[in-house]
Amino acid sequence: MQQYLCPTPFFNYEHPAIQAWVHGIVGQEQDPVQQAVRLYKATRDDIRYNPYSFKLQPESLSASYCLETGESYCIPKAVLLGAACRSLGIPARLGLANVKNHISSPQLIEYLRSEVFVMHGFIELYLEGQWVKATPAFNAQLCRHMGVEPLEFNGREDSIFHEYSTDGSRHMEYLADHGTFDDVPFDFIVKSIAEAYPHLMKDKLPENHSLEEDLNLQEIAG
Repeated sequence: MQQYLCPTPFFNYEHPAIQAWVHGIVGQEQDPVQQAVRLYKATRDDIRYNPYSFKLQPESLSASYCLETGESYCIPKAVLLGAACRSLGIPARLGLANVKNHISSPQLIEYLRSEVFVMHGFIELYLEGQWVKATPAFNAQLCRHMGVEPLEFNGREDSIFHEYSTDGSRHMEYLADHGTFDDVPFDFIVKSIAEAYPHLMKDKLPENHSLEEDLNLQEIAG
């Protein structure tokens, strides 16, 4: 399990900001499952989900960068949760998959030119003798805005995106599983994104933009 416990430039839990954050969240709790659940909720809700925050710089996928910026997308948020758990002796590994989001905003679909999200990230944690999946991507406030219940995690069962929204419509569909990794496979991620969305490699990324703004625009237009 050592490769799933050690710090790396991405899972950089030795960073002072992460150490302080973990201590503030976990406190005196000693049970690994409860530690993981607390860190999951903090990662999910304290870090705002923003798919437009993707950058090509490797450091932007690190746990410390995600924490300090206060907003990110699925991969860095998963890495932050994994790094926090590793700091407490809980093995963690990154999972990657391609998914189709059926409730994406028109603006995001136009930006990606696709309904398929390649390189969706989640984290797997080794708790009570088994690997369990955790997906801390969408913060609770955004979920309520989207009509989706915030995704919960109990530390004992896999927690991936809800298949259906609260109104019964299709939400998230997993299309391809790329496996798990002991560290962030940066080159693989960038290569896959470049192949799926070649325009993102040359177009200027939107600045000061968020998914919440997309959803507000939808409400106004509707």
